[in-house]
Amino acid sequence: MNRFELTCVLVVALTMGHAWAQGDTTLPPRQPAPALSGIDNNVEITDDRMTTPPAVSGQAYPIALSTQERSNYLSGGLSFTSAYSDNVLGAVNGTPVSDVSYSIAPTIALDETTSRMHTVLSYAPGFTFYQRTSARNEADHNASIQFAYRLSPHVTFSANDSFRKSSSVFNQPNFGSDGPVSGGAEGPNFSVIAPIASQLSNSGNIGITYQYALNQMVGAGGTFSNLHYTDPSQVPGLSDSASQGGMAFYALRVSKVNYLGITYEYQRLLAYPAAGTDETQTHAFLFFYTLYPTSKFSITFFGGPQYSDTVQALPALSLQEWTPAAGASINWQGRWNSLAVSYSHSIASGGGLLGAVQLDSASASMQQRITKTLSGSVAGGYAQNDVLGSSSLQPTNNGHSLSATASVQQRFGQHVNVQLGYTRLHQSYSTVAVLAGTPDTNREFVSVSYQFSRPLGR
Repeated sequence: MNRFELTCVLVVALTMGHAWAQGDTTLPPRQPAPALSGIDNNVEITDDRMTTPPAVSGQAYPIALSTQERSNYLSGGLSFTSAYSDNVLGAVNGTPVSDVSYSIAPTIALDETTSRMHTVLSYAPGFTFYQRTSARNEADHNASIQFAYRLSPHVTFSANDSFRKSSSVFNQPNFGSDGPVSGGAEGPNFSVIAPIASQLSNSGNIGITYQYALNQMVGAGGTFSNLHYTDPSQVPGLSDSASQGGMAFYALRVSKVNYLGITYEYQRLLAYPAAGTDETQTHAFLFFYTLYPTSKFSITFFGGPQYSDTVQALPALSLQEWTPAAGASINWQGRWNSLAVSYSHSIASGGGLLGAVQLDSASASMQQRITKTLSGSVAGGYAQNDVLGSSSLQPTNNGHSLSATASVQQRFGQHVNVQLGYTRLHQSYSTVAVLAGTPDTNREFVSVSYQFSRPLGR
């Protein structure tokens, strides 16, 4: 069973789980109910309910404006996008090829909340046609699941999965305009971007939290990610990669707005170059602090020692070392604007490079509502990837990626939206042929979409 089939099975299973849960939705009286961690980011801070801190929640920050957040609805739509790109082939000879593409993408999403459960399902297939390079015509699949279930008044289980099949990174929904910004150290590293390459990617996590006292919480979780290039000839210098991880944490609410805690994190990072398999295992003990000035505003810091054990096939390498891991993040959601910013320094999967990396990454996403019908957004990210065990005596895949997208969106009536945007991508990886030959990509796009939503249970 491949990842796409597995995702479809999970969608069906979670839908059946919803039908089962409807029969038992009453909580015991006068018991504090913890937030549905991972999805319910719009929970008011109360004296009895603890919120799972961003450093250990395993989730990306919400970037929608507070006035745009809603639940218990079925939504869908159809969008048509035309884009001009000056690098549609990723040529290794340094001569980029430009072209115009046309994409059609239907979408459907379900967001439903009960007193015990919150489920978000979405699916967005897509079809892209190129004006000149018709050999790159493609069909895309983007599917995601977010699920949280309150097992008891104090115990919450959450699970999330995201799957993408595409031959163009730009064809994922809303690429760059509202990219995920994370508040923790664990997570997939997809910062090395082969702009036009057939690939399958899948990432997910599960977690459970237990608020066993008024101001104390423990939790545990696991993460995974997979990146597979279906046609290696399109990405010379890159390879498949995978990661698995686990974590456990303790959080103490010092006051209504101050959280302190410690977490243990384990990772198994795999790369699959032609010569064999490279493996890195890491162990980290991180301390974290989160401040909640309001229910819509959080500031998080984390840091601590991280140990790595790397075994590489060719050239043969065995490396053990201690390095620091640290990071910080800010998230703000308002009625007219929202902002999420994060930075982290840690060991992570290579994301296509030949081995695990020391990753320095920064990302930001901002939305601004200009009028009732006009809004703008800016998002970007920077990542420096240094392959573990690299030295001046041998060529390495070390390098950096820089991407940014700016767009404006105008709504006409209740259902029609027009979006104009520009994306800039620059990458510097001198020994990765597919990126070294044409390191820059510029893309301008215009999108017209029709969207609808229907409340559930009415």
